Amino acid sequence: MNIFGVVLILLIVIAAWLIWTYNRFIRHKNNVREAWSGIDVQLKRRHNLIPNVIEAVKGYMGHEQGTLDSLTRLRTGTDTGESVSKIAQHESDLSRAIGGILAVAEGYPDLKANAGFLDLQQKLHETEEQVQLARRYYNGTVRDWNVLVESFPSNLIAGIFRFQLAEFFEIELATERTLPKVDF
Repeated sequence: MNIFGVVLILLIVIAAWLIWTYNRFIRHKNNVREAWSGIDVQLKRRHNLIPNVIEAVKGYMGHEQGTLDSLTRLRTGTDTGESVSKIAQHESDLSRAIGGILAVAEGYPDLKANAGFLDLQQKLHETEEQVQLARRYYNGTVRDWNVLVESFPSNLIAGIFRFQLAEFFEIELATERTLPKVDF
């Protein structure tokens, strides 16, 4: 085999690797987008439940109007063009506000016995679980993407095509950061 044949085979192998690696980036990028879409669907579902919760508790919690108003403001406060970290911070604030409303609702026995409120509370709980599952899936796809962007030799392709690291979706809640106390 002459030098021309060796160079040709080497160029074909390099071209095949470049195409394969680029396609891996595209596949991972689309996985991240799909995972973000899953989070977005669940967040919209939660945002759509909030007006119903506010209406359900409004009659019982007249003196808690400030809390209800802040929940309403938080519900409408995000923009889809914001960064993942800003949306995550906003959702943390919203989760705290919802938790505050539900905690205050505990002091109203009539409200706790209301079937409509109990149904809304159950739907909120289910939605929170779905948000958590979607967040876990999203963060897994982001981890895979970031490994691809940072690992050698695929980082060479990432640099050429300016592929950037993706942000994790992390909700900062004190209840998620503290470990439960276990008594023996």
